[in-house]
Amino acid sequence: MSDETCWVGIDVCKASLDVFISVGEHSVQVANDEQGIGQLLALLQRACPKLIALEATGALERVVVGELLAAQLPVAVLNPRQVRRFAEATGHLAKTDRIDARVLAHFAAAIEPPVRKLPDAEAQAFADLLARRRQLVGMLGMENNRLKQARNGAVRKDIKAHIAWLNKRLSATETGLREAVQASPAWQAKADLLGTVKGVGEVTTLTLIASLPELGSLDRKQIAALVGVAPLNRDSGTQRGRRCVWGGRALVRQVLYMATLSGVRHNPVLKAFYTRLRQAGKKPKVALVACMRKLLTILNAMLRDQTPWNESHAQTA
Repeated sequence: MSDETCWVGIDVCKASLDVFISVGEHSVQVANDEQGIGQLLALLQRACPKLIALEATGALERVVVGELLAAQLPVAVLNPRQVRRFAEATGHLAKTDRIDARVLAHFAAAIEPPVRKLPDAEAQAFADLLARRRQLVGMLGMENNRLKQARNGAVRKDIKAHIAWLNKRLSATETGLREAVQASPAWQAKADLLGTVKGVGEVTTLTLIASLPELGSLDRKQIAALVGVAPLNRDSGTQRGRRCVWGGRALVRQVLYMATLSGVRHNPVLKAFYTRLRQAGKKPKVALVACMRKLLTILNAMLRDQTPWNESHAQTA
């Protein structure tokens, strides 16, 4: 790493933040609370880093990232798997919070990942509400399974009461999501366009709005790679491995998969495409993933051109 350029790695834990600053090889630990984050901001504003790297931990990093972005500091949130593979490739086999912070700084210097932009408050709130819906659906599934196994009358009564409460909360959350879309002309315009496609339901539309804001602004190859439905080569020497998809945005792939299952039954374009692939000898799963990619590129073209569903998009996607 250059002595003149400052790179920072932050390993986020529930109770603490381990920080490594490349200039001077300086390590420090602060509490992961309001006071500790305040100390961190003061330290980093003096250091003037070119980039601050953190791993995506699911939720723990969100407050820190928000504060760093609000302070107009350059932040990149990285895939933990990529960082771990980088660590192994550079000989960092041991794993501690302090070492992880150092590795993150080295990763930032070597790769220079893109800087994250600050999401607006409405988009963040919408994503949080959508995540809450997923949690409620998951809890409903678990409680319904418990109800099937319960034999005691009191236990069954308690589970049924909880299911009723969860259904009520789920309904209120879905109403909140619809109202958020209706309150935003841009989101409503997206929802109206996406809703013209057979197979794309409300959950798919809401997830695409919240979790794939890039839809319509990238080309077909970029959007497929971003979501994780682009086939990747696995070749070495004379060996030719099976193409496969991996990485990308799992939540988007999940809803896209369900939309595709519906689409190959009810959407004439996807149904014909799926049938052609199966007749050509493709396995069902391979054909479905290809249809997922086709559906995604069609939706991307629709938002790019601001036009509803029509077969011209299907032919060029």
